[in-house]
Amino acid sequence: MIEHIVFNNDSGLEGKLKALKALDAALPVVVIVMNVQKSCVEYMSSRGCRELGTTLEALREMGPAYYDNFFNPTDVADYLPKIIAMLEAPAEENMVVTFFQQVRMATSRDWSWHLGTSRVFMRDADGQPTHVITCATPIDPLHHVTSKVNRLLEENNFLRRNQHIFASLTKREKEILRLLALGFSAVEIAEKTGISEKTAVTHRRNIKAKIGAQSSYDLTSFAQAFDLI
Repeated sequence: MIEHIVFNNDSGLEGKLKALKALDAALPVVVIVMNVQKSCVEYMSSRGCRELGTTLEALREMGPAYYDNFFNPTDVADYLPKIIAMLEAPAEENMVVTFFQQVRMATSRDWSWHLGTSRVFMRDADGQPTHVITCATPIDPLHHVTSKVNRLLEENNFLRRNQHIFASLTKREKEILRLLALGFSAVEIAEKTGISEKTAVTHRRNIKAKIGAQSSYDLTSFAQAFDLI
């Protein structure tokens, strides 16, 4: 019954928002409805407004500044492509996307990790998305999953920051980086690849300079991040 009230596309926006408000206190998540066309908040659970230290009216007036005020911009590269793909997907797919996002709460200047799940909430007469609904859940910092999530996100951020560097490596350099990460010496690399020891040393020096490696550990970490070993 609840699902019918909230997501029945035959009802108008006001009817849907009224249904959300009626369920506000009972939901274990913060619900946000974004106006895609105006790039502003249309609705947010009262709990969400309290945690951000603001009001729904203030959020609506912020417009696109809402994102700058409360979310870490470094996360955008991870979830924006997913949101775009969801908006461009055919209506019949009912596509849902899930992502991690860092939010700045009113009680702390530190970032707080949240898990968000979004889908199209409303479409116009032509089937184009007009509103998106997101359910956001904070990740308990005392829970064991937080450290795992942070590690995965750090790895993902590392990949994003260094993807262009990895792409700049030649096929030979990637091969030698893999061997360096496995602990082979210049002499051993020369034997395995059919190049001279001097050339192997030159490759090692160039690779370290390209990826900014200061130690063998840095070489290994880089190679692992890009699945060379």
